Amino acid sequence: MNSIAIKGTVRTDLGTKYAKNLRKEGQVPCVVYGGEETIHFSAPILAFRDLVYTSMVHKAEIELDGKKVEAVVQDMQFDPLTDELVHMDLVELVEGKEVTVQAPVRLNGNARGVRNGGKLKHFLRYLKVKALPQDIPASIELDITDLRIGQAIRVGAVKTDKYAVLNAESAVIVTIKTARNAVEDTDEEEGDDAAEGAEAPAAEATAE
Repeated sequence: MNSIAIKGTVRTDLGTKYAKNLRKEGQVPCVVYGGEETIHFSAPILAFRDLVYTSMVHKAEIELDGKKVEAVVQDMQFDPLTDELVHMDLVELVEGKEVTVQAPVRLNGNARGVRNGGKLKHFLRYLKVKALPQDIPASIELDITDLRIGQAIRVGAVKTDKYAVLNAESAVIVTIKTARNAVEDTDEEEGDDAAEGAEAPAAEATAE
């Protein structure tokens, strides 16, 4: 995991009124859970850019009054009108203590079914995983190169000893649906035709 440095200020005044004032000043009110104590702090909204707009899990190294806390994002809230970040919950990383995070799923390769005219459906863009701090995946990589029309990759196919995936094993992550312009995948038939074509000249040669 890459680390993002955030310099914040501990909040002692809590409540809706104080949170609104912080937002007016360009600050984001935040809470860090999971450690020895719950920490309330705020930081400039621009400091969170690389934590919010990313396709990877990042570790936040938060500096508060000379003290450093390592954490990962647990939840984010956005303004429904402006889509601006208005609140963030984080969970502190403690050695030997597992945490639960939402790890993004990244699809690699050009699926065979898509090349044949099928339509890719990506249902689960994040998987809920539980891991020790050192084993948190930055992302979950899936190779879909050989995925054909009608085939799917389910949660149960994600196998690793480093973390546990908490989603239902039967849940579909990605599948290739048929489409109007899809063509039949004829690899096996082409192999049979090629074999027959190779045998024909040999038969003719024997007859001569």
